[in-house]
Amino acid sequence: MRLHPNGDERRLGRVLVSADRIIRTDVGFRPFRPSGFVVRAETLGDKLLVHNYGHGGAGVTLSWGTADLAVEHVAASGRRGPVAVLGCGVVGLATARLLQTHGFDVAVYTRELPLETTSNVAGALWYPHLVVDDARRTPAFDAQFERAARFSHRYFQTLLGDRHGVAWREQYFLSGAPLGDFWEYALLRDLFPEPRRLHPSEHPFGQRHVLVDTMMFIEPPIYLPALLGDFRDAGGRVHVRTFATPAEVAALAEPVVVNCTGLGARELFGDRELTAVKGQLTVLLPQPEVDYALLTEDDLYMFPRRDGILLGGTHEYGVETREPNAEAGRSILAGHQAIFDAMW
Repeated sequence: MRLHPNGDERRLGRVLVSADRIIRTDVGFRPFRPSGFVVRAETLGDKLLVHNYGHGGAGVTLSWGTADLAVEHVAASGRRGPVAVLGCGVVGLATARLLQTHGFDVAVYTRELPLETTSNVAGALWYPHLVVDDARRTPAFDAQFERAARFSHRYFQTLLGDRHGVAWREQYFLSGAPLGDFWEYALLRDLFPEPRRLHPSEHPFGQRHVLVDTMMFIEPPIYLPALLGDFRDAGGRVHVRTFATPAEVAALAEPVVVNCTGLGARELFGDRELTAVKGQLTVLLPQPEVDYALLTEDDLYMFPRRDGILLGGTHEYGVETREPNAEAGRSILAGHQAIFDAMW
């Protein structure tokens, strides 16, 4: 229980954390670049090639914003012919849709359909997590990051509702020490409405320091098919195809190509800075009464969705096996059991 600022009582449902409630374990790979995501234009033979990849843990969050930056490169080139988008995850689909709204004929070429991509196993909180190494940030990166984040946040607000699976939700951040601001939160503070630091008497958690604010959450199993439907309804085409070399990309009929291959850009275009950061989710049976999200200073998080209660999170740098990490699974479960057992 806690009190809203208006004095109303707010009861928080307790998540029932136990091994016999697990319905699946999801594994995905964040395409992380220590120097941050790439949005830039170059030539590939006689084609314009625009890169849009390397979003780390913020693929969903930044998707519309970096799509906007990529479309700007295409529009500035003056080329009006058809555009090929490589990749059908959240970044590729957002880019394809924005190109369509700017009047371009678009075809998507992809190795995997949306529900087979890493995007489908994202927690998908709207928050730019794991975007860049702090030591590699520059004023130019911060400016591009902030522009992309603000555009994306505003665009997601146009998709709120059941059809796209986007909703506002309260989120509680738990800490044993006084809370400071992360750099990305400081830059975007106004995008997280109703922030409030709670007195211990105002929340049911065992930790002393708790911040509550309001954030958008996206449910990929709903969002991705809806976005693909929007793309196809607007005349878009999807081709399942794998590219092994830039020469194969250069052989496409479209004069403009936008590369949204994520981790695939490491091999296809030789970006050796790209690193896979493996993430693992333990998914419990749904609990409709749990209508809030939770994060901790130890990187544990709980996000409720219609298809289950998502428990994370892990960050295994350079690990690219899809086999679940059994020890990580036990740690996720034990950490969340301790949190919810301590609720009063």
